[in-house]
Order: sequence, then C-alpha cells, then structure tokens
Amino acid sequence: MVISLVFAVIGAWVFLALILYFFQPYFIYFPHRQLTATPEQAGLEFEPVEFRTSDDVRLDGWYVRAKEPRAVVLFFHGNAGNISHRIEHLAIFNHLKLATFIFDYRGYGLSEGSPSEKGTYRDAEAAWRYLTQERAIPQQHIIVFGESLGAAIATWLATEHRPGALILESAFTSIADLARRYYPYLPAPLLTRVRYPTLSRIPQVSCPLLIIHSTGDEIVPYQHAERLLAAAHEPKFLLKLHGSHNEGFLISGKDYVAGLDQFLSQYFAN
Repeated sequence: MVISLVFAVIGAWVFLALILYFFQPYFIYFPHRQLTATPEQAGLEFEPVEFRTSDDVRLDGWYVRAKEPRAVVLFFHGNAGNISHRIEHLAIFNHLKLATFIFDYRGYGLSEGSPSEKGTYRDAEAAWRYLTQERAIPQQHIIVFGESLGAAIATWLATEHRPGALILESAFTSIADLARRYYPYLPAPLLTRVRYPTLSRIPQVSCPLLIIHSTGDEIVPYQHAERLLAAAHEPKFLLKLHGSHNEGFLISGKDYVAGLDQFLSQYFAN
C-alpha cells in the first residue's frame, strides 16, 4: 500500500513536470485577440500601424501622437491581453508629452503568428527598425519601456541598441526564478525552456535606467526589482509604488506620474 502510494506520487510529479516542460508557452503567454478599445476613447490622436518582422510576420500597433513630444516611448506590454488593455499607460505618457509606439507581439491582438521567446525578440527588433528607419526617429530620442514580461523583452532590445533610456515596470529577474516561486516542488531551472534572463542581461545596458516596482506586487515580488537594480550600471534609479502587480501604477497615481516626470526631466527636454 505504501509502495503504491509512493509510486503514485512520483508518477504525478513526473506527469506535472512533463506538462510544465512541453506546454510551457501556455503557462507564460495569455494573448487576447479581440481589441476592446482604442486611444481615441481616451481623447488621444493615433495612427494604426502595420509592419513586418525579419521572419515575415505581420504585426499590428498604434502610433500615439503628442503635442511637441520630448521623446517617443517604444512600449512592450505584459504577457496577457493586448494593446487595447494599455490605454491608461498611453494617456499617462501623453500627459507627460511623450509620443508612444505600442504594438502587439505575434499571436496577440491583430498580429499574426503565435508567441515564443525568440519571436518576441524578433518583434522587438522589427518595432525598433520601424521607429528608427521608417519614421527616422533618432535612437537617443527613444525610450524603451517594458512592463512585466515586456520588461524582459525591452531589456534584451536595450542590449542590442542604445536607446535614450530604458524603463522597466514590474520586471522579473528570469522565468526560472518565477518558476521556483510558483513550483517550488519541481526542478525549475532544468524545466525552463522559455528563459527571458533579464538579470544576466541588465549589466549590458548602457543607457539611463529606471526600475518601477510595487512593494505589494503579488505576482513578481519586489525583491526582483532590488536584484535588477543591484546588477545594473549607473545611471540607475528606482521608483517604489504601492498596490498590485497590474494596478500599482494606477493606485500610486500621482507618485507614479511624478516619478516618471522626474526621471524624464533629467534626460529629455520638456
């Protein structure tokens, strides 16, 4: 009886490990296809954009204008939803006199394909190429901004190019570190095929860096921000928020906007 129970537990453990390994993308990417809003509903002027990646995947996005913009934000959203769920961010950026280029990764919103780690890097490179080549925006006028999963993608891009600044909101150190938190009974490092190793990449970032994180983040603990900050080179700054992972920037409200503005004022003219 005891031996049977032991084999049953081991079998369940192995089964769960195999599920996590082979179906890993389904634990990481949660795309929504339908757009539920546009910047126009927030009173923002925008232009629909279509562009293609190096492997010929068509991506969909918006270029949101601002009056006399001091810079352009290249925005990388998180692992769930799509660009239509980031209208609040777009409104804040517009208030701060920032134009924004926001787009959906492959498999999200109206973009073709299905998401993968390598694919999101190709998507990021295509978005950078669109801004710097098609719109001829100087790289020093571009702020690469990533939230949650998007922060990992933004960090990768900032190691390939040198933008005017890098801003990471609710960033994690790596998928393996998150897996250790959520699956402590499994050998997470051995099972992790999707990696997004932000911590090992951030020392390669040479532009000004702002890390934004809520001390009450229930999904990505605040300690991730502390580790990323410690590994980064100067100039680097930390903006503490309060509230949840997804709503900290809204709950913190004025502190969030003031912190962004203070950072931007050091590197971008009003």
